[in-house]
Amino acid sequence: MPPQNIRMGGGATVTTLHPAVGIALLVSIVLIFALPRRAVIIPVLLSIFLIPMGQVIVWGGMHFPVSRIILIAACLRASVMFLESKSESLAGGFNSVDKAFIVWGCCYAVFFVLQWNEMQAVINRAGFVVDGFGGYFLLRLLIRDDKAVNRTLAVFAVIAAVVAAEMVYEQFTLRNLFGMLGGTHSIPELRDGRIRSCGVFQHAILAGSFGATMLPLFLGLLSRKAWVTAIVGAIGATVIVVTSSSSTPLLAYAAVLIGFLFWFLRTRMRLIRWAILIVLIALQLSMKADVWWLISHVDLVGGSSYHRANLVDTFIKHFSDWWLIGTKDYDQWGWDMWDVSNQFVAMGLNAGLLGLVAFLIMISKAFGKLGIARRRLEKNRGNAWFMWCLGIALFGHVVAFFGTGYWDQTQIAWFALFAMISATTAGALNLPTKTLKPVARFRWPGWGTNTSINDLNRVSQPSCAQTDF
Repeated sequence: MPPQNIRMGGGATVTTLHPAVGIALLVSIVLIFALPRRAVIIPVLLSIFLIPMGQVIVWGGMHFPVSRIILIAACLRASVMFLESKSESLAGGFNSVDKAFIVWGCCYAVFFVLQWNEMQAVINRAGFVVDGFGGYFLLRLLIRDDKAVNRTLAVFAVIAAVVAAEMVYEQFTLRNLFGMLGGTHSIPELRDGRIRSCGVFQHAILAGSFGATMLPLFLGLLSRKAWVTAIVGAIGATVIVVTSSSSTPLLAYAAVLIGFLFWFLRTRMRLIRWAILIVLIALQLSMKADVWWLISHVDLVGGSSYHRANLVDTFIKHFSDWWLIGTKDYDQWGWDMWDVSNQFVAMGLNAGLLGLVAFLIMISKAFGKLGIARRRLEKNRGNAWFMWCLGIALFGHVVAFFGTGYWDQTQIAWFALFAMISATTAGALNLPTKTLKPVARFRWPGWGTNTSINDLNRVSQPSCAQTDF
């Protein structure tokens, strides 16, 4: 039986706000307005990722999670910064990924209201506008250059270390310290004798997916000589994946490791992509079942791989039900179909075919930017390596999407990745290839003298890079 909180009107009915969280919220808001502009990202990320999403203020029938309050405060500060700034506010300008995001976001908001056709749906999507549009463009404003990317990853390394330590604690005590505050599970879930720690996140799969997709970003910092951040972050990310005891994070982690190996084949990626496509077509023609049923054979720790394959199969067979504006009646399609544990399926159900296509275009454009920028920086191997790691992180998210949908803090990590991609590729995409200077021979994974992304930005975008944001 599906839980009632997936229906319209579900969720918290009373305010859940621990006194310690209330104090942390006030301190975070003060810091957001008091800190220099370049440091605003620090209290924003720490408060969002170290306070359970279920900590919420209910007022007038509307829900204000602590994360939403933080985003509102940060957006107000960002608005002031935007008005004061005389330079281009978004790294690389308003790009194709931003445009695809807006199309997806509009479909996600408007079509949901059309599906339900009631005032509560309008209120619900108003919250999405703050969380989605506010979160995405806030991070685009805050993460504008190389230093901001490094600072962001340093904060994520601290978050990963704290969450990893708490998840280890869950393994030994069967108690979630974040759950004691309220807003997430106080006792970890058990499956097949395994403890599935979730830390501050709403589910173990989401926690593990966060860890798996953060690993390549931390290892990318090795080329920038941020040794402590890279090592602490990588260890924390790995511990998070292991203690989540879930197949989806482990698959994403394995995909990330494979992505590192493909660094040596980076000049042959077009051929590899075509080979994968040909193999999938051949399997579709030769298999008795459709090719997506291969998902049912991928299960590392015991889980719901059959459900995930069946979900995709049912989604495709009911194309006529959701293609126009999505559908709210997918739970009637069969057993357990209410459990939409697939991000791509969730996009189609909530945003229709147009929203799903826009979502895929976001991912495709981001991969394209990274590919072009990496090729232009091939002689600057440290920067090329970091962009490759950004691509691996994006690939890790894509793999995780086949086993889960993002609906808690992981959304912010997803948005932050797009912001880092736009900031990191901005200079290289606007700089003619001939202006790049060769550097010393590359030493794994990219140590040595490299042209800074900030230096590239100063050549191609003087006003943006010289602004202390």
